[in-house]
Amino acid sequence: MKQLLRTGALALTLTSALVWAQDAAKTLVPNANLRADGMPALAASIAERVAPYAEFRGHSFVDWHPKTRAMLVRHREAGANTAQIYRLAEPGGTLEKLTDFPDPVSKASFNPVQGNAIVYARDSGGNEATQIFRMDLSTRQSTLLSNPDERSSATWTRSGERLLIAAMPLDRTAQGGKRDSVVTTLSLLDPQKPETRTRLTELPGGGWDGYRFNHGDQRIAALQYRTPSDSDVYLIDTKTGVREKILPADGAAKAGFDGFEWSPDNQRLFLTTNQGGEFFELAVYELATKQLTVLSRHIPWDITDFALSKDGKRLLAVVNNNGRDEVRLFDAASGKELARPDIPAGAISGGRWHEVNTDQFAFSLNSPQSPGDVYSYDLASGKTQRWTTAFAASGVNPDKFVSPELVSIKSFDGLPISAWLYLPDAAKFPGKRPVVVDFHGGPEGQSTVRFMGRWNYYLNEMGLAVLLPNVRGSAGYGKSFMDLDNGFKRKDSVQDGGAFLAWLGTHPRLDASRVVVSGGSYGGYMSLATVVDYSALLRGAIDVVGISHFVTFLNATESYRRDLRRVEYGDERDPAMRAFMEKIAPLNNASQIKVPLFVVQGKNDPRVPYTEAEQMVAAVRKNGVLVWYLLADNEGHGFARKSNADYYFYSTVQFLEMTLLK
Repeated sequence: MKQLLRTGALALTLTSALVWAQDAAKTLVPNANLRADGMPALAASIAERVAPYAEFRGHSFVDWHPKTRAMLVRHREAGANTAQIYRLAEPGGTLEKLTDFPDPVSKASFNPVQGNAIVYARDSGGNEATQIFRMDLSTRQSTLLSNPDERSSATWTRSGERLLIAAMPLDRTAQGGKRDSVVTTLSLLDPQKPETRTRLTELPGGGWDGYRFNHGDQRIAALQYRTPSDSDVYLIDTKTGVREKILPADGAAKAGFDGFEWSPDNQRLFLTTNQGGEFFELAVYELATKQLTVLSRHIPWDITDFALSKDGKRLLAVVNNNGRDEVRLFDAASGKELARPDIPAGAISGGRWHEVNTDQFAFSLNSPQSPGDVYSYDLASGKTQRWTTAFAASGVNPDKFVSPELVSIKSFDGLPISAWLYLPDAAKFPGKRPVVVDFHGGPEGQSTVRFMGRWNYYLNEMGLAVLLPNVRGSAGYGKSFMDLDNGFKRKDSVQDGGAFLAWLGTHPRLDASRVVVSGGSYGGYMSLATVVDYSALLRGAIDVVGISHFVTFLNATESYRRDLRRVEYGDERDPAMRAFMEKIAPLNNASQIKVPLFVVQGKNDPRVPYTEAEQMVAAVRKNGVLVWYLLADNEGHGFARKSNADYYFYSTVQFLEMTLLK
């Protein structure tokens, strides 16, 4: 073991993964990719206590095989550090590992006709410089299809003969480090002969996504996204590259659009939109008449995902009903809703119909009591079939994990806001309990009802309550609510957080004198801003990959994201907005932080660069306030490797014990 003492901060490094030191203290040291700055040594007993809560291993659906009933599944196996892609031939069958890399693999798809190859995407060390690979399933040989100097995505043509590669250059290839403008290049290539790549067109700016070929591969539906309530839908000719904007119609108000499915005759384009309403609704666009018709107006919640069966007869839609997902079915021809399938409650993702068995669709489902599994549903029989079984360590029973209750309050200006409250068992932990208030990221994210993973240790073993607020700006409550924190209204969402802190004192089971705030990404900003404004009400704060100053963030974030973030946060080039950003920056108000701060960051983060963390750590330490800083050299916007995530969680447990329980 090698120990280095730096200005009062103990940095421990080892060349192996997490191990226990062999000295009498039995301390836990981070692996060589982690730098623990200003943090005390971790007692090995923490890892021993927490270990069962770090071993949940769920599954998620990725893709159906086009000919058989096999599927691709994402999973992290026992002893592995990252999640990879597996082939599963039948329900309850053995997982066959296809990818095996130090970096996680989340996106993959079969060749849509033959199924003899997969295309998958992965980055390096969390840098999000996504590269595209083709794997021949007979040989397991992989071939790089993308340019290493670009960030790429891939979409199969309907014929399966070619791939559409959408690529943007990386900032590291630009002179001066950052680009003034961004171009998205579309190319078509034969995945078996990647040297045959032909450039189709160049699209101005970033935010391009959702590419979907029509039947016959003559056209591509594509989306240019700016905000959830401002995007454009285009049709791109696959021979000429000429694009035509079809939505919103000329003269129509701005609106959000998402997701595309073509009818078998190519005359109708199904999508979701919040045009004409507060929520994203399932709709169909008639190409001949240019008429857009909403199908789900009777559902007062967002349609977060949908899929059209291959025969074009039925639509599967996932509804976010106040933070809980439910599946709805529609007749594609009439637009009428069909009988609702009997599917257990939980967080649903990946819904997709089988190519051959058109009465079946697959989906992933997790809940407060399950880390997630893959299921299929058969319309003819009305039965759900389970394909995988999640793993939980001995001594931990997820079936007994607590479900949250919905909390609704009014904020400083009378606006109704809500949160999910998880309470520990009253018999085991009587009296008023300390609270962790955790803000979601996005900022257009949402705290929903789903599996809490390691956080169940807080509830079951530490007796901490957990509050997950949905402050203004959150998704799921309509586009007007989502826009209430934009630009100069940024601090209104922080005041929502203050309203929840005040509310804690009214709850008979919550101890408002023992509270820590936390959050990741934009939630990290919320945590920092809250501890600046309400330090007197808090015992500590945790900032994970958070923004400490919007000006420095916008100057340093990857160029392809900058203009999209300016729409939400404001344009720092405008003098008035820049002055406002300077005024509200947690970095410029660090002197107001009087309680311990724990900052967690990935060195390769392209969204919120690690400099946001480093400058905040330095500023708060100038006040003589205790600051823990954990930096991972091989992570990006969050910790994807189990060894890193474990050490981060062990450290968080110790931080919460220090601030809330001692």
